[in-house]
Amino acid sequence: MMKSFVQGADRQQTTLLPECLDDWVGESNPIRAVDVFVDALELRDLGFDGVDPAATGRPAYHPSPMLKLYIYGYLNRVQSSRRLEREAGRNLEAMWLTGRLVPDHKTIADFRKDNGPAIKKVCVQFVALCRKMGLLAKASVAIDGSKFKAVNSRDNNFTKGKMARRLAQIEESVARYLSQLDTADRQTSAGEEPSEVLAARTTRLKEKLAKLEEEVKRLKAIEKEMLAAPDQQISFTDPDSRSMATSGRGSGMVGYNVQAAVDTTNHLIVAHEVTNVGTDRSQLANMANQAKAALEAESLEAVADRGYFKGEEILACEEAGITVTLPKPQTSGAKSEGRFGKQDFRYVAEEGVYICPAGEKLAHHFTYEEDGLVLRRYWTNACHTCALKAQCTKGPQRRITRWEHEHVVEAVQTRLDTNPDAMRTRRETVEHPFGTLKMRMGATHFLTKTLPKVATEMALHVLAYNLTRVMNIVGIKPLLVAIRA
Repeated sequence: MMKSFVQGADRQQTTLLPECLDDWVGESNPIRAVDVFVDALELRDLGFDGVDPAATGRPAYHPSPMLKLYIYGYLNRVQSSRRLEREAGRNLEAMWLTGRLVPDHKTIADFRKDNGPAIKKVCVQFVALCRKMGLLAKASVAIDGSKFKAVNSRDNNFTKGKMARRLAQIEESVARYLSQLDTADRQTSAGEEPSEVLAARTTRLKEKLAKLEEEVKRLKAIEKEMLAAPDQQISFTDPDSRSMATSGRGSGMVGYNVQAAVDTTNHLIVAHEVTNVGTDRSQLANMANQAKAALEAESLEAVADRGYFKGEEILACEEAGITVTLPKPQTSGAKSEGRFGKQDFRYVAEEGVYICPAGEKLAHHFTYEEDGLVLRRYWTNACHTCALKAQCTKGPQRRITRWEHEHVVEAVQTRLDTNPDAMRTRRETVEHPFGTLKMRMGATHFLTKTLPKVATEMALHVLAYNLTRVMNIVGIKPLLVAIRA
């Protein structure tokens, strides 16, 4: 029985006819979709620089092969401009896409830097294509945010809390070093010269104290600059990045908060935005309206987590024809202490009163305005004789505050009660894209600095994610047909 291995071709073998580059790219290769999609775009209308060649100077690269190279890179986890330069010179797929053009890394990086708004519009164009293909037929999205690391370490970010902790650490170190100096002085007898070891230790301690004094001066200068900032926070490497808390207790990162609205059927990202605000409370209406515009729908169903709960945001969604479902966070101190919470009081709209757990009616007494909200106060004078008073309030009477648009918030809770699986749908829908994006980006996450450039980088990531999803759902050849249609 003959035994052998599969043999490769001789590197020095010549061919009668040169091999065609197109032969190396199969009909079902994803880069064919990239090529056809970019060729179908009106780059001039999208705002790309360099669509028309300059009358003088060295010929420039047309934006089409540059955009193809970037989409190819983000599809294949090659986001660095230097790595893209290497791929353009050695990778057959990149050569096929660009027509064997090999721009240098500075040219590649400048293209992303100078065409941020146009690249974001390309991402929007692909969402429109998905809508025309029928992949976004259901006007239903899940909204969430996730923290992404910026090019800024914790040591180069300062907040009031960090500054106070750092100065306290320095004070402790100064006290410790001064104590060690006193100990060294006591170890030397009166009128005697200290030993070499003791003298070296004393000199070293004095040097450390001098360094700490310089560090305090540096921190005081940083503190002055930090307190002058609008949010009393400052980052040195990436000035737009901010310190943000994450889900882990006591943990956090310096980065950006990326918001996304994800289609509940096919998990496509229909709208996204990069912010440097660490909380989600003011993002619900903005993201829901962006998703509604992207889907071109008259109405929209949106589901989010409790971090988005804010009455004004819910009201804005209601007025825009957006039905939101999200849980209300339990912030009542009374409930946490074992007493009745506001949810234990039933509102009777016909009479305009609350019914307490003891069956008493809490009537409306006065209306006032706080932080731009019109609030009404309800209470009853029967509390002092009530048997349940100890379980209800520590004061003379239990008072309930009601917002003038509280019925909108109550409708949200009613929808959640009738559809308890909505939170599971949200989790299964919107957390999957974020996990995929972070896995593709690697440990460092963003490579660029400042909010506009980071937003451009995120648009490329979202475009690559959506492109991959569509190719996995419908296949490459049907996608090519849809693009050409």
